[in-house]
Amino acid sequence: MPSRGPSRSTAFWSIAVLLVLVLAASGVPSPLYRVYQERFGFSSGVLTTIFGVYAFALLAALLVVGALSDHVGRRPVLAGALVVQAGAMVLFLVADGVGWLMAARVVQGLATGAMTGALGAALLDFQHAHRPLGPLVNSASPGLGLSLGAVGAGVLVEFVTAPTDWVFGTLTVLFLVAAGAVLLLPESSPRLPGALASLRPQVHVPAAQRGAFLAVLPCLAATWALGGLYASLGPSLVSGVFGVDDHLVGSLLILALNGTGLIGSLTMRGTPPARAMVRGALIFSAGVAGTVGALLAGSLAGFFVAAVVSGFGFGSAFLGAMATVTRGVAPGERAGLLSSVFVVSYVMFSVPAIAAGIAAGSLGLARTAEIYGGAVIVLALAASAALLLRRRTEGAAARPETRPGTTDALAA
Repeated sequence: MPSRGPSRSTAFWSIAVLLVLVLAASGVPSPLYRVYQERFGFSSGVLTTIFGVYAFALLAALLVVGALSDHVGRRPVLAGALVVQAGAMVLFLVADGVGWLMAARVVQGLATGAMTGALGAALLDFQHAHRPLGPLVNSASPGLGLSLGAVGAGVLVEFVTAPTDWVFGTLTVLFLVAAGAVLLLPESSPRLPGALASLRPQVHVPAAQRGAFLAVLPCLAATWALGGLYASLGPSLVSGVFGVDDHLVGSLLILALNGTGLIGSLTMRGTPPARAMVRGALIFSAGVAGTVGALLAGSLAGFFVAAVVSGFGFGSAFLGAMATVTRGVAPGERAGLLSSVFVVSYVMFSVPAIAAGIAAGSLGLARTAEIYGGAVIVLALAASAALLLRRRTEGAAARPETRPGTTDALAA
């Protein structure tokens, strides 16, 4: 049980704000990549490598310390990771070459990965039993945070003479303040034994959640793969394919995808999880098809509209996936389970995007994005088919045991 301190509601929303701040910081570099590319003169392949090392560092932290807060407490893990995050912002401040940028992104990835599971688990710890908003906030925060970070950085690039100083100086202070503030929150971890054993790199999915975890994997893969493409090469596509050099327009593209992801999550919050996943995956597929069509037609307006549709589907599908996989998870297994979900998500967020950046050097940005979009559509449709089949199979298995007047669990 949480220890005494601020109320459960205050703690819940404090963690939610902190999660959005962390994700906003991870989204800040996206519109700045082109600034650094112009300043240091590196290729699209190097750009996506800088993007990718963040995700790999985040994955390493998820695998090693993702479940640590289940054993030593949420507060010490969060406070330590926030101090490291502030250190990453300082590295961005002093960066004067590609090596510094990679170092900054590695440190940022380690800090973000270390606290991802703890933040998600704390939301589940503090949510009210009769109003479980943890899955909604966990699924909506990426869209809100990445949008705020990208658009905020894009505005500063266009209208401030030293945007990197303003962005990373402000974030350094905010993370140091947050590191102290988080220690004032109640502790909610069950603090199970086995802290050292939990540091062995692993993907831990509790037995009760394994079926649901496997069911949501294709959906996670498709949606996060597209998110990685937009985060790494989205502004470059706006400039290189459509000829728009305005940095703010590039960041607005990220808002179009991630901001409507937030709307998708909120819209589907009352929909049964499996249905939200299927609907979201189908809408997402239609949006990606529109993206490919806009690239072929050379329509910037169509490209933005497709991003909005894709983002809505992303948010809907991700909400359904989070609600499905976290249903009934024990308090002592929450951080480990959520870390496993994000391991899959960030693998798909990074590896395909890096491959796209390398391929763009020979195929061109537009052709690479078209092929990438086609692959994502196939994966999303396969996810929809698999989810529908699973619902039908489980419904058929449960129906003989369902008494008159009751409803199937999946349809509830």
